[in-house]
Amino acid sequence: MTERTTARPERGVWHILETFEHSTVLLTEAVDAVRPRDGGRYIDCTLGGGGHTRLLLERSAPSGRVLALDQDLAAIRHAGVALAAYRSRLTVVHANFRQIRDVARETGFAPADGVLFDLGVSSPQFDEAQRGFSYRWDAPLDMRMDVTRGKTAAWWVNEADESELARIFFEYGEERFARRIARAIVKHRVRAPVETTGELADIVKQAIPAAARRGGGHPARRVFQALRIAVNDELNALAEALPGAFDILAPGGRMAVITFHSLEDRMVKRAFVDWSRGCVCPPEFPVCRCGRKPGARILTRRPITPSEQEILRNHRARSAKLRVLEKLDSQPGCPPPGEETT
Repeated sequence: MTERTTARPERGVWHILETFEHSTVLLTEAVDAVRPRDGGRYIDCTLGGGGHTRLLLERSAPSGRVLALDQDLAAIRHAGVALAAYRSRLTVVHANFRQIRDVARETGFAPADGVLFDLGVSSPQFDEAQRGFSYRWDAPLDMRMDVTRGKTAAWWVNEADESELARIFFEYGEERFARRIARAIVKHRVRAPVETTGELADIVKQAIPAAARRGGGHPARRVFQALRIAVNDELNALAEALPGAFDILAPGGRMAVITFHSLEDRMVKRAFVDWSRGCVCPPEFPVCRCGRKPGARILTRRPITPSEQEILRNHRARSAKLRVLEKLDSQPGCPPPGEETT
């Protein structure tokens, strides 16, 4: 197994290896979608607990190869042990999946026969208190998936201005009390910085009207989600990763994407529609003049969702959606996801 990083995890990350347990969502559905075969080249853009990676390796035996990316060093260290039996066919790279185009080319995985994204946060990231992802424990506000770089959630909470915090909470968390919460945070940090998850959760709880706190789960859930997205620049990373993955996908190759958030799902759906679109001439044109051909075929007109049994086993699977696309031989002029073609 190849690892391209010499970076070492910060204090408090090493012990995660002992308890790195993650229930992979839509495991067989996602792997089946990319049709792994002997001799193929496959990319798991989100190594996480290694569930999809392991099954890709098993299904592509004896000579298929798999490239796995992850920005979480704990996941990479875990994979070094858990997937050691596949060392000769597995390459693991410490990288954000927004770099997929460059990494795939550098490691000999372009063109790839299948690319898989699982955009969910892994269970160890939520369940390890010191990572600062959860409001269930009082821990330092961190939330970085890659602990070697970037600004922590504490920086965002204490340095971003009120309007920016409100925008983050509203756009990324769909929090209807975004302005009230942002105002409460700014008022609190005048007296003392907000340093822990417990402090932030309390501020959010007090800022939300009592009547609104009676249902819908923990009152800080949306704020924590929004901060995590901002800290890790998740939506911009996805916007870069999708066209990069499509670019290095071989004709006939498939892309499978599991999302857990409506913003992510809309981005994926829009990208798939863009790539599968043919002629974009105005309807009044009697014949096509643009010459654009569909570059892909959408295989999931409606997303695949977890079964009731899977949701019962793993409640975090309840919002998962899987979309699948197959690349065609024709190469259209593909706009970036979300950009209108004229």
